[in-house]
Amino acid sequence: MAVTWLWAVFVAVMSVMLVLDLGIFQKKAHVMKVREAAVMVAVWWTLAAAFALAVYFVYGHDKAFQFVSAYILEQSLSVDNLFVFILVFAFFGIEPENQPRVLHWGILGAIAMRFVFIFAGLSLLEASHLMFYVFGAVLVFTGGKMMLSDESQMEPGKNPALRLLHKFLPVTTGTHGHRFFTRLDGVLHATPLFASLVVIEATDLIFAVDSIPAALGVSSDLFVVYTSNIFAVMGLRSTYFLLAGSMAEFKYLKAGVSAVLVFVGVKMIVKDLYHVTTGASLAVIGGTLLVAIAASLLVREKA
Repeated sequence: MAVTWLWAVFVAVMSVMLVLDLGIFQKKAHVMKVREAAVMVAVWWTLAAAFALAVYFVYGHDKAFQFVSAYILEQSLSVDNLFVFILVFAFFGIEPENQPRVLHWGILGAIAMRFVFIFAGLSLLEASHLMFYVFGAVLVFTGGKMMLSDESQMEPGKNPALRLLHKFLPVTTGTHGHRFFTRLDGVLHATPLFASLVVIEATDLIFAVDSIPAALGVSSDLFVVYTSNIFAVMGLRSTYFLLAGSMAEFKYLKAGVSAVLVFVGVKMIVKDLYHVTTGASLAVIGGTLLVAIAASLLVREKA
């Protein structure tokens, strides 16, 4: 009964927010200012905190800590996606007033993909205990790869999903306002707005392959993993507009996220030899990210 009740609350909150976002906030294309983005980020943090309290009262502190840990982890991992958004929008020449529309539909796609990946991941863990070691190794590898990667080298024009789109539909050179499709000389064309959405969705697919094992390393509860993921994903668009102009200033954040991934991976690999409590995991994840952010801000002030 408790699970059903909380699922109902979660679905209701997300449905209301999506309707408000699509039907009111984005009814007219506009540039999302920093102040508006900050308000929306605060709203999503508040909703996530309130939901964590609901989990605490229904399930107890362990599940609540798992939710908070997974939420913080997914929020930090999503920072890597923000760099991708900047590059994709610049490549396709998407105007600032149309960027929220692209990200809105991109997030809807991410919600569906997250459920599929999380369900598949949990099914694999239930089918074979060895998958804990496999996922752990993937996270350790991903953490190391993230430390050495450079998003500035990404080339959106060479994305396989974009090449596939070109095989089915021609893409216009102009953005044509907020439309995803338009007809030119009677022929249906995709606009750069839709092309950017395709690239963002394809990138999120790859991102989910890395991030879902991380969430499963924190909790193996479908409810906890999925709800924490979706709360993090839903707040991603506002976070992008809040931080887009200052991403370069958080120079040590990637190192912090990489360290967290390695920690979660090692935790999964050694789980049969040593059990890391949920409280300890939350302390390590939160503490590492706070140190990375503080170090970045300290260096910025000295500069």
